[in-house]
Amino acid sequence: MASYAVQAKYGDYDPKIHKPGFLAQEELLPKRVINLYQMTPEMWEERITACYAEHRGRARDEAEMEYLKIAQDLEMYGVSYFSIRNKKGTNLMLGVDAFGLHIYDPENKLTPKISFPWNEIRNISYSDKEFAIKPLDKKTEVFKFNSSKLRVNKLILQLCIGNHDLFMRRRRVDSLEVQQMKSQAREEKARKQLERHRLCREKQLREDAERARDDLERRLLQLQDEAQLANEALLRSEETADLLAEKAQIAEEEAKLLAQKAAEAEQEMQRLQVTALRTEEEKRLMEQKVLEAEVLALKMAEESERRATEAEQLKQDLQDAREAEKRAKQKLIEIASKSSHTPLKSSTATMPTDIPRL
Repeated sequence: MASYAVQAKYGDYDPKIHKPGFLAQEELLPKRVINLYQMTPEMWEERITACYAEHRGRARDEAEMEYLKIAQDLEMYGVSYFSIRNKKGTNLMLGVDAFGLHIYDPENKLTPKISFPWNEIRNISYSDKEFAIKPLDKKTEVFKFNSSKLRVNKLILQLCIGNHDLFMRRRRVDSLEVQQMKSQAREEKARKQLERHRLCREKQLREDAERARDDLERRLLQLQDEAQLANEALLRSEETADLLAEKAQIAEEEAKLLAQKAAEAEQEMQRLQVTALRTEEEKRLMEQKVLEAEVLALKMAEESERRATEAEQLKQDLQDAREAEKRAKQKLIEIASKSSHTPLKSSTATMPTDIPRL
């Protein structure tokens, strides 16, 4: 029902226009239904929008008709409620709809305690503040109730008269004029439906054409980009070809230079070969001199080794002499120490002659 209400108000669903949150201010569901399920407002909007998108192509009046078709099957649809009291003073609710009069408990407006269909009501009388419902069956007790407000009583009476009149009209066979009007209405409805289908078809074709145009434009832009990339690649290829040609020229010049150097090297090698033949005798003499130098070096090495041995022996002799000198000094000190504690026998005493001279 909520999706049909949205279709009747906004027309066909368009994701570019009907973005998330466009139903935030709409009261599409009763609070009792919202509290019955554990769903957030965003989840409810998502569900309603999904159903709303399926109604694409429906006219506003057709959406309203579908809304009413569903609503008329609801238990409380078309019922007008009024607070009343029976003869015992019990508080009750009176419901007036297209099917008759219903008496409800104030705590339960869904299931009536007593119902009086229009085809079973013989008469409804109204006197001051009291109403009396008289059934066709005379054995059935007359139901009486009253309301404290005069304005409410008049409204109840008007609703009873109006709904009963509509009920009687539905039971009567339509006149020829009414049948013609209904036939014309059906034809008009069929014509409008065909027109609506045609408009929907044209709209669909227009949207398809626009999508095809957009696809072609995107494809054209893509081809232009590809052409630009290909052109840039061609320019790079030409630059690479020029660079390679330049490198090839340089390589050719280097090859010529190397060939020239190779020829010069060949000439130099031939010259060296000729020179080598002339210097063969010089080489032999040089080898002889080298051999003599090696013999001389060997002799000098032997002489050096002998001299090193002599030097080592001299070092050892020097060390021995120093040790002997050190011992003599020590002995002299000991003798001098002893003589300082012994009285002198003669003033002409002389130093021992066996002490080595320092």
